[in-house]
Amino acid sequence: MNGQPGILIATTIPETLRAFLVPYACYFRGLGWRVDAIAKGAAKCDDLAIHFDRLIDAEWTRNPFDFSSLSAGRMIRETVAAGGYDIVHVHTPVASFVTRWALRDLKKSGKPAVVYTAHGFHFYKGGARWSNLLYRRLERLAGRWTDRLIVINREDCEAAGKYSIVPADRIAYMPGIGLDFSRYDPETVSREDVQQIRGRLGLKNDDILFTVIGEFNPAKRQSDVIHAMSKLPAGISAHAAFAGEGPLKDRMTALSDSLGLSKKIHFMGFFKHIPHLILASRAVLVPSEREGLSRTAMESACLGVPIIGSDARGVRDVVQQGRGLLYPTGDVLALRDAMQQLCEEPHPPVAPDPEWRIEHLLRLHRKLYEELMGTQRTGE
Repeated sequence: MNGQPGILIATTIPETLRAFLVPYACYFRGLGWRVDAIAKGAAKCDDLAIHFDRLIDAEWTRNPFDFSSLSAGRMIRETVAAGGYDIVHVHTPVASFVTRWALRDLKKSGKPAVVYTAHGFHFYKGGARWSNLLYRRLERLAGRWTDRLIVINREDCEAAGKYSIVPADRIAYMPGIGLDFSRYDPETVSREDVQQIRGRLGLKNDDILFTVIGEFNPAKRQSDVIHAMSKLPAGISAHAAFAGEGPLKDRMTALSDSLGLSKKIHFMGFFKHIPHLILASRAVLVPSEREGLSRTAMESACLGVPIIGSDARGVRDVVQQGRGLLYPTGDVLALRDAMQQLCEEPHPPVAPDPEWRIEHLLRLHRKLYEELMGTQRTGE
């Protein structure tokens, strides 16, 4: 291929760019590539403008059943045709489906190559039968317009082949989207700062803290933790800190109060110093019914802190191999037992998988992109 390679990254909202994809833009721009991004409201995000060559607004919504998002198709086709991109990399359900649908005819020319990262399929083991069937059919439909499907956990990798989402030679497994280990290095966090967190929560030296991090929504199952806390033996002095916001936060606060746990459960809201909070904890809890690949669990492992996680997709991948305890998803008594076990006998320090490093994932993406561009050059 002649000239400067070009990538367009498509996400539904700018927050996905901000949280996960800035390192990719910086890496490929550092190689001399052109990297643009498209998302709803992206052009107004001044903090992102320094990381991308161009930010483009898309008129779609977060609702996967809002078919008005398909009206963005013409603009996407025109943008991609004018941009001359070699790679269009799509993320998140709405952006990934609409973009691939919009480009289905451009694919006949062999350019651009379309890459889709599934941050956890919307169908999964334990999901409702009707929704699993619907989402599998949508993924298979969009798979026709996909040159490479990246899956980030083993269950999705197996499912992609089992349900023929794309041909087997178009599936690429990568362990997550990448984590900056230097940000989660316990040696860079002072013990004084950790003790300040515990002091802020009013904890005594022998009080045990469990931490839950994530948006308050039904899939995260924070209520399981609150109910498990209510069932711990009276002799165990355990507290739980919830970091995050979301639509169910008020309901979880009311549940905590109704169970008499207002002094034991702490709602931190949006919290910047996540490494400090994790290091202040006996374990991090991940009770989700599903994840793509739990970033919270990965961050905890990087900091050496064990995880108590549901035996669910995208959680078990991280917790297995001695990084903590798994319990059946939604089983409050089993969660209580796991918490009690770590209260009575702390888990040894844990370690991350080196393949989670952002540097490793960047190299994998570069290799994949170059393979696809090589295919275009030779017409294969």
